[in-house]
Amino acid sequence: MEGTNPVNKKLVAALSGGAALVVALTGCGGGGGESNKKVNDWAKTVCDEVQPQLKKIQSANAAIQAASDEPDSKKLQQTDSQAFGDISEAYAALGKAVQNAGAPPVKGGEQTQKQAVKELNSTSKAYKDLQTAVDKLDTSDKAKFAAGLNSIADDLKTLSNSGDKALQKLQEGEVGKAMAKQPGCQKPKGTSTASPS
Repeated sequence: MEGTNPVNKKLVAALSGGAALVVALTGCGGGGGESNKKVNDWAKTVCDEVQPQLKKIQSANAAIQAASDEPDSKKLQQTDSQAFGDISEAYAALGKAVQNAGAPPVKGGEQTQKQAVKELNSTSKAYKDLQTAVDKLDTSDKAKFAAGLNSIADDLKTLSNSGDKALQKLQEGEVGKAMAKQPGCQKPKGTSTASPS
């Protein structure tokens, strides 16, 4: 079976939804209102840790996209597995960054921080589970492999949709404005922002 792999295309489509999370984290527009120094310091602490993780997530997404035409099931499996593992690690690191920064110095900051850490850690675990699922797929049978990847793409779509809620919460109000001003929380250059449908 030569040519494009329609199943991995579905994975790519689901991933571009996942990129919404990265965009959610980095797309919050600043502007208006001077944030106080404490909030800015907090945002800098988090954002300095965010940038390398965003790059890691984007590289992993790019690897899956690059493999979307890969006819060799085994190679495709290895690429997807590695990418999910990297994304899982990146979310775990983001969770740790928010945890280590402490609660943002705003009203309800502690609750917001706890929720964001919980969400990031559960997203990390979900990607780890996807990695395990990819590793278990039978690459010797193309039809079975395709069906397995299909199911993983569906899980990924669900994950993408639920993943960004806590981060959006983290970026409301003063904290969001402060984060938007930090270079570390701005999208790495040269990235495409695929808008999820």
